[in-house]
Formats: sequence, C-alpha cells, structure tokens
Amino acid sequence: MADQKSDDSLYPIAVLIDELKNEDIQLRLNSIKKLSTIALALGEERTRTELVPFLTETIYDEDEVLLALAEQLGTFTHLVGGPDYAMYLIPPLESLATVEETVVRDKAVESLRNVAAQHSAHDLEVHVIPTLQRLVSGEWFTSRTSACGLFSVCYPRVPASVKAELRNLFRQLCQDETPMVRRAAAGKLGEFAKVVEVEFLKSDLIPMFVQLAQDDQDSVRLLAVEACVSIAQLLQQEDVETLVMPTLRQCASDSSWRVRYVVAEKFVDLQKAVGPEITKTDLVPAFQYLLKDTEAEVRASAATKVKDFCANLDPTNREQIIMTSILPYIKELVSDANQHVKSALASVIMGLSPIFGRNNTIEHLLPLFLTQLTDEWPEVRLNIISTLDCINDVIGIQQLSQSLLPAIVELAEDSKWRVRLAIIEYMPLLAGQLGQDYFNQKLRDLCFNWLNDHVYAIREAATLNMKKIVQTFGTQWAETNIIPQILVMCKNNNYLHRMTCLFCINALADVVGADVIKRLFLPTIKTLSTDPVANVRFNVAKTLSKISAFLDTATTEAEVKPILEQLNTDADVDVKYFASEAISTIAASA
Repeated sequence: MADQKSDDSLYPIAVLIDELKNEDIQLRLNSIKKLSTIALALGEERTRTELVPFLTETIYDEDEVLLALAEQLGTFTHLVGGPDYAMYLIPPLESLATVEETVVRDKAVESLRNVAAQHSAHDLEVHVIPTLQRLVSGEWFTSRTSACGLFSVCYPRVPASVKAELRNLFRQLCQDETPMVRRAAAGKLGEFAKVVEVEFLKSDLIPMFVQLAQDDQDSVRLLAVEACVSIAQLLQQEDVETLVMPTLRQCASDSSWRVRYVVAEKFVDLQKAVGPEITKTDLVPAFQYLLKDTEAEVRASAATKVKDFCANLDPTNREQIIMTSILPYIKELVSDANQHVKSALASVIMGLSPIFGRNNTIEHLLPLFLTQLTDEWPEVRLNIISTLDCINDVIGIQQLSQSLLPAIVELAEDSKWRVRLAIIEYMPLLAGQLGQDYFNQKLRDLCFNWLNDHVYAIREAATLNMKKIVQTFGTQWAETNIIPQILVMCKNNNYLHRMTCLFCINALADVVGADVIKRLFLPTIKTLSTDPVANVRFNVAKTLSKISAFLDTATTEAEVKPILEQLNTDADVDVKYFASEAISTIAASA
C-alpha cells in the first residue's frame, strides 16, 4: 500500500520528465517552468542526484527552452539543499553559459552570479573558480565572453594568490583575439574595477583600460568609455589626471562617431567623477568639441546634457565658464541644420534659466527661446512649450507676456495638433499668473476656438482647460465670461459642437455649484434631449447621471427624471441603454 502511494506521488513527476523529452516545444517550455514543482516533489537529494544531472544532459534544445532553464536554475539553491549544495547547480549553468544564443548565455551568467554569491568562501574557491578558469580557456568565444561576468562576484572572496590569477585571466580576456570577447571584457571592466584594490587598479586594470580604449574595434572602445566613469570615481584627483584623462581626451576626439556619442552620453557622469578642477581644464574644451561635432547624433546627445553640465559646474566660476565657453555653442545649436539637434536642445534649454539668473536669461536666452518657438519643426516648438514653467519662475510673468506671449498665441493655432495640445495644457497656469483682465483680452477667444477644433483630443483637452480656468477665476467670473458662450454652442448646426457643449457642462459641473447647474445648465440639457442626433441624446443621459449628484432630490424628481424617462423610450438602442443606466445610478444614490 505504501509502495503504491509512493508511486502515485511520483507519477506527475514522471509525466513532467516525459514532457521535457517531448517533441512539442510548448510542452517542454511548460515543463521547464514547473521545474520547482518537480524539485519539491522529488526532494533535495533526488533533485541533486537525478533531476540536475538529467537537466545537464538535455542542454541541447530550442533557445526559448534554454532561456527558461537558465532562469529557473538561478533560483534553485534552496531546492538542492541550500548554499552547502549550491555547487550542484554549476555544471548545467556552465553548459548554458557556452551556448551560441546571447540572451541564453547572459541569463546563465546572471544565474551563475546568483549561485556563486551563495557559495561559502571555501566552496567558491573549490567549485566556482575552476568553472571560471574553464570558461576563460574555452575553445569557443562564447564561453570566454561569459567568463567576463563572473570576475566581480568571485574576486572579493578569494585569497590574494587567487586574486592575482584572476587579474591575469582578466588581462588575457582583454587581449583576446576575438572582438566579441574583448567587448565583453570592456563591458565588465567597470564593475571589476570596483572590487579590485586601488594599488592593483592602478598597476593592472588601468593598462587594460588604456589598451581597450585604443582597440581597433569601435564597439570595444565605446565600452571602455563606460568603464572610464567607474575607474575615475575610484581614484584620487591627481591619479585621474595622469592615468585616465589622456585616454578620455583621446576618446572625445575618436575617429568613430559612436565612441564620441558614448562620451557625450556619459559626459555628466564623467564630470561628477573627475571633479571641478579637471572639468574646468579638460572637460569644458571636450564639451565644446562635442557640441560642434560633425555628426548630428553626437551634437544632439551633447545638447541634451547642456543643462546638467552647466548645473554641475563649480559655482565660484560657473557664470564665467557658461558665458564665455558654453553660450556661444548653444547659440549655434539653436540654428543647427539638423532638426533632432534643435529638438534635443529645446528639451533642456529652458532649464538653463535658473542657472543663468534673471538678467542673463532676459539678455541671452529669451532671443533663443523665441527663435525655437518659431522653428519650422513642430517637435522643436513642442519641446520649448512643454518647459515654459522653468523660465516663468525666473523672469516673471510680466516679462514673459511681453516677450514670449505673442509667439505662444501664434502657436495656439499651430497646424500640428500636438503643439496646440501643449499650449492648452499650459494655459491654466498662464491664466492664473496673467490675471482675469489680461486673460479676457488676449486668451479667452483662443480657449473658445479650441472647443471647436477639428481634432477630438484638442476639444477634450479644451473642456478640461475650461474647468481649470474656472477653478482659478471662480464661478462668478465664469457666469459672465464663459458659460453664456458655451451654452450658445447647443444651437450650432454641427452636432460635434453640440456634443462639446455637453462635455463642457460635464466638466464644469464639478466646480460651478448646484445653483448654476439648475439655473443655466438644466434648460440647455433639456433642449438637447430632443436633438435629432442619437449621439447627442445619449450624452444627455450620461450628463444627467453626472450632474444629478450635485442637485437636490426635488430638482432631480421634477426636472431630471422626466427627461431620462423620455429618453428611456427612445427609438435608438444606445440612447435607451444610457438612459436606463442613468435612472439606475440615480436610484442607487437616492
């Protein structure tokens, strides 16, 4: 009887193991994803002695299955008996780390790192280090590239003699004849540098860094630039100057635009790593070089770093450096021939205002903002508009309205709807700062034009815009200045405008109060309840459902329900549905 129970408990495991051998890839994949279930059922010892060897033998499968297996094994330590038995997971993961498909190898290395970290120092030396040595001396480049990811996990926990060997093995990979291996080594050099003692960083790793930064493959050189940030953070200022800067200067003027692009991408990180003095003497000229690079991609990347680079300059001489060394290059970029460069600059240039201060912003930056606000490319205009609030805090609304408002008003009718949308989203802030009188004179008509826009997204944003402006100026102002014009739309021949009237009522109901709803909105809604277009009528039902929450019971009974009951007998099925829904909502909240 006991034997039968044992057989019964192992039956599903037999099925799952059969699935691992099945021809159907989906069945194999599902089985791999259930590996933890199999392991739990088998128990720790059988998992170590039967399941793991079985998996090691079957590592010849579709990449998708191998990827799932590599991921599962990384979380398997507790299923084989905990850290004391983690070494049982090394063989299958070592095999997976040598396969051809990159994503499988990367996942296997990630799992190997997890498993290696759970080994005791002794087990690490006995089981993981030999694995690393085998991967480094592997015949195929795949194993050697995988080896690069294991150094930083092993190095801190091994004796000095083994550390010396690991540094030599890493040097071997940096000098490998295969570019893919050198690329992997360059990619992991930064994280390895963080765990190596400073004396060996200077004597062993920096020569490797210099060598990789001069590699004949640009894909290797650009990864060396990324390592440069990590290395510079670990060294004293004088060591950075002598050991790192010569190579960095060389990378900033590299013959490959890809390398210069990575330098531009990492520039602010490099600036923070090297400190203010080296920034002033070395990085400012390098930044100028990148801002006028021959390749648009490099100029665009450098342009996005302008604000952060200026913000991180030493405050004692920041203004002088910006005015003499950076501003002339920014002025050139504003009229760059490439739209992506101008767009990149437009996304950050407004952020320079707080750094420049009020006077310098008015004198130097405002003309550039105006140029970009009227640029031929919509993305440039859009990026400038989206960051207008940065400048407002610096120069004040009076100066803003005099200098930029005419251009903003012009953009409110821009041919590109996304530009119009950005202006709408900025309008409530502008209205609040300009005040009622200025808004009534210059901006109110624009807001009404948006309500009649041919793009739905603009009409929708315009109704929300009206709500925010009413919140700013109050109900009394709204009653005089905007509600009459909104209600007039219910008589428009175009049904879309009549719908917009309802959308506005919906939005404004939240902010105007019960009196305005009852006195001004309800008569208009009643008129629209007999509209010839079904879309308008069912939106009447939806609007009544919303506004009933703001009305007293007597008004709801006397004025709202009769309209809904009439709509509930409508010939159109959608109108009847929404009327019925509204009646149910009102009844539920009564």
